Amino acid sequence: MLEIDFVRSNFPAFSEPSLEGQAFFENAGGSYTCGQVIDRLTRFYKSRKVQPYAPYEASRLGGEEMDEARARLAALLGVEADEVSFGPSTTQNTYVLARAFRQFMQPGEAIIVTNQDHEANTGPWRHLVNKGIDVREWQVNPETGHLDIADLENLLDDKVRLVCFPHCSNVVGEINPVLEITGLCHAAGAFVCVDGVSYAPHGFVDVGDLGPDIYLFSAYKTYGPHQGVMVIRRALGQLLPNQGHFFNAGTLYKRFTPAGPDHAQVAACAGMADYIDALAVHHGVSARGVHSLMRAHEVKLLQPLLDAVKDRNSVRLIGPSDASVRAPTVALSLNRSGEEVAAELAQHGVMCGGGDFYAVRALEAMGVDMGKGVLRLSFVHYTSEAEVTKAIEALDAVL
Repeated sequence: MLEIDFVRSNFPAFSEPSLEGQAFFENAGGSYTCGQVIDRLTRFYKSRKVQPYAPYEASRLGGEEMDEARARLAALLGVEADEVSFGPSTTQNTYVLARAFRQFMQPGEAIIVTNQDHEANTGPWRHLVNKGIDVREWQVNPETGHLDIADLENLLDDKVRLVCFPHCSNVVGEINPVLEITGLCHAAGAFVCVDGVSYAPHGFVDVGDLGPDIYLFSAYKTYGPHQGVMVIRRALGQLLPNQGHFFNAGTLYKRFTPAGPDHAQVAACAGMADYIDALAVHHGVSARGVHSLMRAHEVKLLQPLLDAVKDRNSVRLIGPSDASVRAPTVALSLNRSGEEVAAELAQHGVMCGGGDFYAVRALEAMGVDMGKGVLRLSFVHYTSEAEVTKAIEALDAVL
């Protein structure tokens, strides 16, 4: 069982006076930062803020810390160190990848995207239609938001080069079966790009075991700095045209980084691994075992919240009502503006948001009134049972 007091002791936000009494339920937009990341970022700015990889001490240490971050994240993700790249955001990383595929593919070849995605993992690919690429849409069930694998099978043929889909949607919340979908796509001869932004905060996955060719997530949603983290497996990374400086083409993690990364933030990403290691040691499990602890805690807290909202009048729960098959990202379509309700919840000490959350295509496909958008409450493993109770009571008062 996850020891919540120990977990929260690793996050300075929970001892910050200005946040006292506020229950944070907008984690899908960005998590609190763990102390290990803050410490590493502070140290880098204080004593390593020089050009890295030069022979003097401060520079050498700065470069070593950047390399450490890449190596330790790769170990968590079950891939090789040079298969991990950093960029300013997942959105920017996806645009770089789309440019590479534009150069790699021929007119008439196809890419499959979904309308369940955040716009960052669908918009850049859709632009390729202007270059003669056939963009096919794997559509959600308009009632449930579910992606049916049978529908994907109908879209796959020998012209498809890439299939892009989310590990889970940032409004639907349902966890998609990445291993099964990836196997199907690979059997059809297509590469796979998984947007893990909405899932990674709930546990780092073994990308090597799941098998996608690309896995993307955002460090600022996994307790770290504002960087996009991108796994590109070697076979695909060496096949796609280099997008970086020509003289860096021989280094895999530089091939899809056109601009220099933020040295301090890259180095600070090692703090995310420090945090996972701290949880593992404290709970007597492996680093991979931490994922199971996180999920079990989240599922336990999520089900009462889902039960509290699923049968309300004038409330539509987006996505499944079974906590075991979804992430704790709960979007509600109401008879009034999600932003207005979020403002009212703030008066009850609940921090959350309303709007479209860049999932316009998904919400429109499910018939949500975009003038009102949705109310979204999202949490992660550091959320306490008392905070979930507070959120439910606040919803009772507001709705």
